Parts: sequence; structure tokens; C-alpha cells
Amino acid sequence: MTSQIQYQLQYKQWADKRTLDAAALIDPIHFPSEIAFARQQLNHMVRVEEVFRARLLGTREPHSASNSEAVPELRELKERLSASNDWLLKFAQSTPPETMTGKIRFRFFDGQDGTMSREEILFHLVNHGTYHRGAIGRALDLAGGLRPADTYTVFVHAMEPERRSLRGNLGTVPL
Repeated sequence: MTSQIQYQLQYKQWADKRTLDAAALIDPIHFPSEIAFARQQLNHMVRVEEVFRARLLGTREPHSASNSEAVPELRELKERLSASNDWLLKFAQSTPPETMTGKIRFRFFDGQDGTMSREEILFHLVNHGTYHRGAIGRALDLAGGLRPADTYTVFVHAMEPERRSLRGNLGTVPL
């Protein structure tokens, strides 16, 4: 059975792919600042995910800042974000529930200490991605691109189209 956090990570994977595909359609000649902004946001997202992966594994953090001066090309960002999403989902699927609630101590980039459960870290990454995909959506708007519908409700109904039909269930579904 898929846990709620696993389903949310599947949503993140789906939404990230839609955003990456849309960003790839931005014309870099006519909209250089919009594609640069989208790349910077994606770079930040994946760097944060790579740092939290190290925290989840108890290994050395690969970055000392949440962004970098040199921003990778979209192709590299897509590969890294896809790999991160795959890893996060496998981690959630293979980690026992009692381990998911265990707390991890770490230090944020600003030097402040933090403590979160593994499940809270995964939820943070789902939520963090949502925030930055929204910012990228604005760049897509400015570039005249098609902003993909990437909300959780769209995902749920795309994955489970039978949820669109309430016939026969109106007495059990609060409206």
C-alpha cells in the first residue's frame, strides 16, 4: 500500500517533469532572462534535495550553499532532478514507518541548527518544489509559454480518473 508521503512524492515527480518539459520550450533567444530564472530555480531545488538526501543518509553534504554561481544547463538539471525524485520515492518506499518518524539533527546553510523527522524532510521537499515551480510558472507566463497545470488535485484525478465520477457516491462524499 502506498503511504501518503509516497503519493506526494509521486506527485512531486509528476509536477517537476511537467515544469521541466515546459521550461524546455522557452525560447532562449527571445526570453533569456526567463530561461535563466527557471534554471536558477531548478538549480536551487535540486541542490536543496541533494543536501537533504545526504542528511537522510548521514553522509557529507555535497553543497555548502543552496545555489551556485554557475548554473547548469537545463538538460543536466532535468537529469539531476529526475534522479533525485527517483531516489526520494525509493527511500520512502523502503524505509519502515517507525524509521520515517525518527528525527535527524543537522545544520542549515545559515548556520542555525535544525531537527526534523525523515517524513518531515520528505514533505518539506514536496512543498519546497511546489513553491519554486510556482515561481517558474511566472517565468513561463512572461515567455508566453504554456504553464502546465501541476496542482495536487490535477495529479490525483489524472492518476485516478474514476475520482471524477461522483455518481452513486453523493451520499458519502462531502461537498
